[in-house]
Amino acid sequence: MTQRGTRPTLEEVAARAGVGRGTVSRVVNGSPRVSERARQAVLKAIDELGYVPNRAARTLVTRRTDTVALVIAESDQRLFGEPYFAGIIRGISNGLGDTGLQLLLALARSPAEYARLEHYLTTQHVDGVLLTSLHAEDPLPAKLEANGVPTVLGGRPPGLSPVSYVDVDNRLGAREAVGHLITGGRRRIATIAGPQDMGVGIDRLAGYREALGEAGLPEYVAFGDFGEATGISAAEELLAREPELDAVFAASDPMALGTLRVLRHAGRRVPGDVAVIGFDDSAAAPLADPPLSSVHQSPEEMGVAMARLLISRIRGEAVADPVVIMRPHLVLRESA
Repeated sequence: MTQRGTRPTLEEVAARAGVGRGTVSRVVNGSPRVSERARQAVLKAIDELGYVPNRAARTLVTRRTDTVALVIAESDQRLFGEPYFAGIIRGISNGLGDTGLQLLLALARSPAEYARLEHYLTTQHVDGVLLTSLHAEDPLPAKLEANGVPTVLGGRPPGLSPVSYVDVDNRLGAREAVGHLITGGRRRIATIAGPQDMGVGIDRLAGYREALGEAGLPEYVAFGDFGEATGISAAEELLAREPELDAVFAASDPMALGTLRVLRHAGRRVPGDVAVIGFDDSAAAPLADPPLSSVHQSPEEMGVAMARLLISRIRGEAVADPVVIMRPHLVLRESA
């Protein structure tokens, strides 16, 4: 019997289960080299004694922390205001499933926080790292890989050649959206593009330009940060620059929703005067007034794929395709 106030030891669990200390250790560490009868006896003893493994000691033996970090380098406003991030987190959590890996959410909202994370994210603290919403030529992925930390990115980062990443074919999605507007007879088609220090922003603008170039139509471009507020300011800028706009492709649903607000305030009918298409197919899209046409992507599916890639890399398994590109599709509603 363990004295009150003291933690049960591995030896006490072994004595209660009637097995050796090594057997208890193998059960705790998930080794398959244990009979089912012994495993059940150990698990019963652990439950009865309330034994909690010493994670620090276990890490020294197994060289595993059973923890993976998800790093999001965005402001609180974007993280908690845009549904994309909630979907990614849900997908990663589902992808980790029954692996026993714990998910650590790390926010890097300033250069100082990012620098501290660089020092923390080592094999002593995490088994692997997931990174999303990377800007510019971020040095962190290469540093992590060089230090032996398996890393998977969400989205193709500009200027980098990462080992593993998951993305949507953003260029294709933008082309399909703008192509639909052209087929519908729209000729003054604007875009509200995302940040050009992000692969997603670059690719969606490129898809817009390719579709217009093939049709011989002029470009009208304004920029935002994927949030609704910048969608409002960009739409106001576009209307002031070209009052006869007849369509807007926004590179995110929040920016498209901001565009709808501006058009309504300006007395423009949607889609009669101006058609609008977003990108995300978020939960807010069908609830908009009018319901928003949007390019569908699934952040949850992306998160699951990111988690599975990372698990394989942590386990040292051969990864047939370290880059996963998902195909989006256009969902048409009343706005276009």
